[in-house]
Amino acid sequence: MRDAMRLSPDAMACLMPMHVWVCPKGLIRRVGPTLQKLRPAAPLAGRRFLDVFELRRPRGVHTLDDFVGPDGARLQLAFRSAPCTALKGLIIGLGEGEGALINLSFGISVVEAVATYGLTVGDFAATDLTVEMLYLVEAKSAVMEESKKLNQRLQGARIAAEEQAFTDTLTGLKNRRAMDHVLARLVDERRAFSLMHLDLDFFKDVNDNLGHAAGDHVLQHVARILVEETRDTDTVARAGGDEFVLIFRDLVDMSRLKGIALRIIRRLEQPILFNGEPCRVSASIGTAVSTQYPAAEAAQILHDADMALYASKRAGRARATFAGEALRRGSDAAGNGDAPLH
Repeated sequence: MRDAMRLSPDAMACLMPMHVWVCPKGLIRRVGPTLQKLRPAAPLAGRRFLDVFELRRPRGVHTLDDFVGPDGARLQLAFRSAPCTALKGLIIGLGEGEGALINLSFGISVVEAVATYGLTVGDFAATDLTVEMLYLVEAKSAVMEESKKLNQRLQGARIAAEEQAFTDTLTGLKNRRAMDHVLARLVDERRAFSLMHLDLDFFKDVNDNLGHAAGDHVLQHVARILVEETRDTDTVARAGGDEFVLIFRDLVDMSRLKGIALRIIRRLEQPILFNGEPCRVSASIGTAVSTQYPAAEAAQILHDADMALYASKRAGRARATFAGEALRRGSDAAGNGDAPLH
């Protein structure tokens, strides 16, 4: 064993950069450069080994003589001072008067140690599998990061596709599919809500006289007004053509709904300029309120709002009508629900 110690300190540092040579009295004679790098404030040489390290396995050891032998023994230990990095090692006796040689490693905590102490590949022996492990960890991290970015892109694409599937491309409002989804959810949750079905009056005249570009411009203008007259929690959808559906979550007060409907009609009747030409439209509205039903059903509420809408049309347009029992029997208006603008 004495011949082994004829290696120069540089050779020992190259082969085992985390070694500790301990004298028979338990004092540290020499340490590898990487181990010293973990405690840069003061040299480890000259200090008592068991003052620097806490021996966790084997237990009950107070001196090196308690477990040092020529055949070697496995150790688990940690620094006593912070950071209390855990280490594992192999200790082997060097013979009479020479003490012991301990070769340490980080084990599974190597990645954390590299980050904590700023270690590089040059701090490990060329034959140390830690180097390969670090490369694997780095490669895995790169793959995981790329996978994360890909998943984020896919998620973004999925959200965009879903948004597109639920959006009317001309107006930017929700489409019929989105409206059905919102309505079904409200019914399933048994939430109180009201549904307003709006159809533009005189829109065909705009298309016939000024062309479809003017009609598209009017629809976009109408969409902006409807969004401005509703809350963020409400749903505004273009059901098709010049028909719109407004769903008001938790709003069932008929006087408030009447006020909203009349305000919308009033704003829509303001001339809409297109290439200097005024486009004039109005709106007929039918409204159904979920609390008027023993058990709200989406199809029934839509049907009743539709019937109320056409009652407004038959009563002279530019009107807001509430659905009611009289309306479902085919009446032109539902009780006091018929609300003419003029």
